[in-house]
Amino acid sequence: MIMDQALFRGMTDREADETMRCLKAVRKEYSKGSYIHHAGDIISSLAIIESGSVLIVQEDFWGNRNIIMEATANESFGEVFAVTRTPLSVSVVAKSDVTILLIDTDMIMSPCSRQCASHTTLISNLLEDIARKNIKLNEKLTHVGKRTTRDKILSYLSSQAGKSGSDSFDIPYNRQQLADYLYVDRCGLSTELSKLQNENLIRFNKNHFELLL
Repeated sequence: MIMDQALFRGMTDREADETMRCLKAVRKEYSKGSYIHHAGDIISSLAIIESGSVLIVQEDFWGNRNIIMEATANESFGEVFAVTRTPLSVSVVAKSDVTILLIDTDMIMSPCSRQCASHTTLISNLLEDIARKNIKLNEKLTHVGKRTTRDKILSYLSSQAGKSGSDSFDIPYNRQQLADYLYVDRCGLSTELSKLQNENLIRFNKNHFELLL
C-alpha cells in the first residue's frame, strides 16, 4: 500500500492517491538480475519500490562489484541524482523481481506542487529519506574501515544484532553479496566465518547468524 511507503508518511490513503495522480507516477516491473539504471545514466525520476528489492552497486572496468546498499519494499532510490541531474556513479540491479514507481523530481519540486500541503509533506519526507541513507552509508564506512576481514565481519554482525534486537538474526545478503558489501574476497570471507564459528563466537547457516558469548 502507498501508505506504507516512506515518502508518504503523514498522509491519508486518499491524500497519497491524489498526490500520486498529481505527480503522474509511472509503474514499471523488472526481472531479477536486470539493470534498472547503469552508472553514467542521467535520471530525472526517483523510484519507490512497491515490491521486491534492489542492490545499489559500484562496478569497475573488469566487472568487479561492490555493494553500496540494498533497498527493499517501501524504500526509494535515486533521489539525489534525479534532483541534481548528476550522472550516476552507481548502478541499480534488481535483486529479485521488482516493481517500482517512478516520480519525476521536477513534478515534486515545481512551484505549483508546493501549493499543496501533501506535496510539502512529500518534500519533507524526501529530505528525511535522504538523511536516513546518509546514516546507512556512514554505518557501512564503519564496517569497511576496519583493517581486517575478521574485524569487518564482527562489526557488521554486531550492527545487525543491534538492529534486530536479538543475538539470532537473518542478514539480507548471500556470501558473495556480503563479500561485495564488505569489500573483501569471498574465499577470505568464508575462511574467517569458519574460524569464528570454530572459536564459538558465532553460529551460522546460510544467511542466518547467531552471536555467542
